Amino acid sequence: MEIFLDSLLDTLKVFPLILLIYILIEFLEHRTSFSENHKLLQGKMAPLLGTVTGIIPQCGFSVMAAKLYDRGFIRTGTLLAVFLATSDEALIVLIVDPVGAAAVAPLVALKVVVGLAVGYAVNFLVRDELAVPAPPEDIHGYSCGREHEGKSKLKVYFVEPLLHSLKIALYIFVVTLIFGYILEYNRDAILSSFVGGPYIEPFITSAIGLIPNCASSAVISQAYCEGGIYFGSMAAGLCCNAGLGFVVLLKNTKKIKRNLLLMAALYVVSVLVGVAVNAVCLAAGWI
Repeated sequence: MEIFLDSLLDTLKVFPLILLIYILIEFLEHRTSFSENHKLLQGKMAPLLGTVTGIIPQCGFSVMAAKLYDRGFIRTGTLLAVFLATSDEALIVLIVDPVGAAAVAPLVALKVVVGLAVGYAVNFLVRDELAVPAPPEDIHGYSCGREHEGKSKLKVYFVEPLLHSLKIALYIFVVTLIFGYILEYNRDAILSSFVGGPYIEPFITSAIGLIPNCASSAVISQAYCEGGIYFGSMAAGLCCNAGLGFVVLLKNTKKIKRNLLLMAALYVVSVLVGVAVNAVCLAAGWI
């Protein structure tokens, strides 16, 4: 009961900040259109723009990028840059936790470097890939696939952020509760057998990151905050987490091979990033 109450109290402490962040994100999303910048999205700055927008903590931009890519308005490297930079709900979970907050800056820096490197490399290698000049209509994407059209301002800017915040708070509470019991009953033995060590973890967390649901990013980041996984393993899972971007692509069953190749590429890159970061941290004595 003590572990349960402590986990509940820790979750309630961060809930107001989570709600505030989601309200601010709704204002940002409602005023943002990827397709308005179609010239930048097809030029040399495209992977940079995609990476920067992907860093914003929600999956709306990965949804927009997937829609634009599926209709031929952006190139493959730009799409991968957005996907690799996207962390869905993870940054919000990290920001409100004392341990996680310290990891935000290095995580963002790492994802920016990876997004830029892969984005520009793929666009360079696939130079004959041409994009359609401009989308015929405005293309938006909202967190977890929610659309704003036809809804009152109260529902858009408060009710939906409130419901989303409650969902994320529930994920945080469950993970905190689980790790609370793990800490109580032989932490080292249970954790080492559960995740498999620094060179196996990235394979597991990257597979979890592929799950197109905000729960995956929240669970990965909260597991790091609780000391359950290494930094590189968290980075691998979050590089692989593209929110609902792949859901949009997989709706196009005519290009299933293309979509599976994109998923495989994202997974391989994420695993390599995680293993490399964990290896560097171990060599430097940071873990």
